Amino acid sequence: MMDSRTCSELPPGFRFHPTDEELIVYYLCNQATSQPCPASIIPEVDIYKFDPWQLPDKSDFGENEWYFFSPRERKYPNGVRPNRATVSGYWKATGTDKSIFSGSKHIGVKKALVFYKGRPPKGIKTDWIMHEYRLIGSRRQTNRQLGSMRLDDWVLCRIYKKKNSTKALDTNHDYSSNQINMTQRKDENEQELLKFPRTCSLTNLLEMDYLGPISQILSDGSYNSTFEYQINTANDGIIDPFVKPQMVEMNTTTNNPYGVDSGKYRGNQVCD
Repeated sequence: MMDSRTCSELPPGFRFHPTDEELIVYYLCNQATSQPCPASIIPEVDIYKFDPWQLPDKSDFGENEWYFFSPRERKYPNGVRPNRATVSGYWKATGTDKSIFSGSKHIGVKKALVFYKGRPPKGIKTDWIMHEYRLIGSRRQTNRQLGSMRLDDWVLCRIYKKKNSTKALDTNHDYSSNQINMTQRKDENEQELLKFPRTCSLTNLLEMDYLGPISQILSDGSYNSTFEYQINTANDGIIDPFVKPQMVEMNTTTNNPYGVDSGKYRGNQVCD
């Protein structure tokens, strides 16, 4: 139990930042065995009878985080689930339990919880966080009391309000800006790609100046506006870029299987 010393008797500059092991070994174990704690700064409060923003007024010590010894009640008479409902909300467990060791000895369990306003399953998540510490074997001792709604005689609760809301908003703003910039760059790249049409005749490409130096060669009059390619039969039909293109004449009577020169095909000429 708490002794008669008050927070005013603490030395100047005192800060309470215990480790998980220290909280269980020097505070929760002493509380459970009715032994005095090293510092009498943790009050006994049934935290489930209050909302988290009401709890700082129940403690004489703490600025950004507050510690309490609290009992836990059963949710159902024959069950082992704790009742975590408060005045206007409930505490909900998050993540996995963390085992606390002192050396190689397993001495306790740490559970993280988040406070929700309203009633499940439509509660609204808040920034209030609780770390609940309980001793190993505390439930087995309490279960011996048949008919009792008490689940644990004492657990140690560390409660604080998360302060990274502004940082999260800044991060989301930066992400949105980066996303906009990436979208703009993506749109610019797509626009660059869209400048080159997927299907277009060679003449249209020359007129739109997509082929650069080739259009200059064709504009000096040395070649016609349409290409006639000479097939290099020695290369299995592969076009040799070093062979000067020549007109290929076709006999429309013998080579045209349809017997009529439609004007659509003329050797290997590429037509618009």
